[in-house]
Amino acid sequence: MGEISKILIANRGEIALRIMKTCNKLNIKSVAIFSKADQNAPFVNYADEKILIGPASSSKSYLNQELIIQKALDHKVDAIHPGYGFLSENAEFASNVIKAGIIFIGPSPKAISLMGDKLSAKNTVSKYNIPLVPGVNEEITDIEKAMDSAEEIGFPILIKASAGGGGKGMRIVENKNEFKSQMSRAVSEAKNSFGNGAVFIEKYLEKPKHIEIQILADQLGNVVHLFERDCSIQRRHQKVIEEAPSSVLTENLRNEMGLAAINVAKSCNYHGAGTVEFIFQDNQFYFLEMNTRLQVEHPVTEMITGLDLVEEQINIANNKALKFTQNDLNIKGHSIEIRVCAEDPYNNFLPDTGFIELYNLPKGEGVRVDDCTKKGSEVSIHYDPMISKLIVHAPTREQAIQKIIKAIDNYTIFGVKTTLPFCKYALNHPDFRNGKFDTRFVNLYFKDFQNNFSNQLFLDTGLAAIYHLEKMNFINDSFLPSEPNQWRNS
Repeated sequence: MGEISKILIANRGEIALRIMKTCNKLNIKSVAIFSKADQNAPFVNYADEKILIGPASSSKSYLNQELIIQKALDHKVDAIHPGYGFLSENAEFASNVIKAGIIFIGPSPKAISLMGDKLSAKNTVSKYNIPLVPGVNEEITDIEKAMDSAEEIGFPILIKASAGGGGKGMRIVENKNEFKSQMSRAVSEAKNSFGNGAVFIEKYLEKPKHIEIQILADQLGNVVHLFERDCSIQRRHQKVIEEAPSSVLTENLRNEMGLAAINVAKSCNYHGAGTVEFIFQDNQFYFLEMNTRLQVEHPVTEMITGLDLVEEQINIANNKALKFTQNDLNIKGHSIEIRVCAEDPYNNFLPDTGFIELYNLPKGEGVRVDDCTKKGSEVSIHYDPMISKLIVHAPTREQAIQKIIKAIDNYTIFGVKTTLPFCKYALNHPDFRNGKFDTRFVNLYFKDFQNNFSNQLFLDTGLAAIYHLEKMNFINDSFLPSEPNQWRNS
């Protein structure tokens, strides 16, 4: 088979458009699939070819494996890129794509399967002596025996579902008395969410940071790491703010974690882009899991390395060797990303829907917005509420913080409530500024944030006034930041 010349993107929204931009740069034709709800979305218009795949429901459109593969064959594509979410970590889909004679831009189905189950992942990496959180690394079948093990480990402990993610099937157990009830709940939730009730237990680390390592591996045995991302500010196990590099890692720890991540990739004969996640506490790191796909937060790694990770994925799928070694890679400056979601942070992050009535992007050197929206776009109930990712790059961490706060101030979204106010609050918080934060940040400070509600009401009133003045033609869009940043022009 020759080099890839046409790629179907089995995804939607921001990540679909992101992949298409790299395809365009490489003179590769892009094929968009879209649901009826997305028929007017920017990613559809950007694509060289477009295919209506089904109604709004994900199960009948973006998750319809058989139809996606058939459409790929009909349009004579060379490869399928799954993006993130949807079918990106579905081993069955990857296998069926390959069986159809199409290149799957991602790892092998076997690697996806091994790393997609937390217990099998732990067992797979154990041969490389990767640090693991103390616990019982096998499925719990005997509750009484498991309770004894929990006492040996020491409470609090964490019951975790072997399959899936997103915090589902997880329960913190503070003492022996609540062990059985929490075990029952964890098993039930795991069955309902993933169709797999397997759970295991491990020591609960109360003040961890969440640090992950980006890796790239070609099909010729070469593996490198692209340094770390600190993703500790998260809500309900969903990341809110990500940065690279971490403010707490020494060079020695960075090298140790990087080598561990490379060994995780080697343990499952990995190829492609992947992320090895660790939890970090008291200067010790422990393997958490591996994400066998491109991460939402991959732009911060691109900003500090100068690499295009989608381009690297395509090169690897073309069976090309990595063009660089570990010694060629260096950290350049500091990058921060926030996820801009249609959620009301003043109402416990309740998802919001509606039409984008006013939309103007921040601009400036080192400012990047990955999005797939415009004025008039609808934020619907059918899909993830993320509107965009705002990313900045600067020579130092402090300069990056200042830059992204300024970018937030110059980012205008009117029509739906967003997480921008909370992100600004977090970025300004002393614990974030000095690096002394962990995964408890949102729980610790959310009430303090809510106390600033009156300030937000004042801001909303001002935005409403601007919007209505614009509609009455007293001002125009030039009054607000509107020039796209350099990334969007690339």
